[in-house]
Amino acid sequence: MQWVTREHPKTDRIACPWLIRKFIDPDAVIVYVPRDEVLSYAEKNGAVSFDAPGARYTHRDGLCSFEVLVEEYEIGDEAVGLMARVVHGADVAEDHDATPQSPGLLAIADGFAALEMPDDEQLRLELPVYDALYAWCQEQVRSSSVAAPLAGARPGTCAKQGGRIRSSAHRPGGRANRAPQR
Repeated sequence: MQWVTREHPKTDRIACPWLIRKFIDPDAVIVYVPRDEVLSYAEKNGAVSFDAPGARYTHRDGLCSFEVLVEEYEIGDEAVGLMARVVHGADVAEDHDATPQSPGLLAIADGFAALEMPDDEQLRLELPVYDALYAWCQEQVRSSSVAAPLAGARPGTCAKQGGRIRSSAHRPGGRANRAPQR
């Protein structure tokens, strides 16, 4: 399946493809197009739009696009919940202090953007940063006494409002949580 977003990616437009490929659609093809072409490209090509005005998955109710995907796909992985808080802080200007790690992730995202490379190349080179962040988050969750204060909420929460990440694995017809694809 194709997933389409705005060109010149920064935090959410790299974090979301990482999440999509690891937990939602391992064979996802990520397409970057000019901002005003995202919705028409999605309609014309049957692609899923994200992180763009009017996109299927974009900022809403105080959540960044990464958090919206976590919520919509009911990803119950606590490390992803912690990661969502870090990504939120890096992506949402008024919440840069959401976690101590958020400003560092923002600096990395800004640094990659400053390299002015093709979007697909930036995605390829930057995805390992999110693999490393996820590994760090997994370690924090394993020592759960650390994870809750770092996330600003109890483990397993994602949104700024402290909403619990739900697992549908136990509901009839629910989407089971997927292990990361490697």
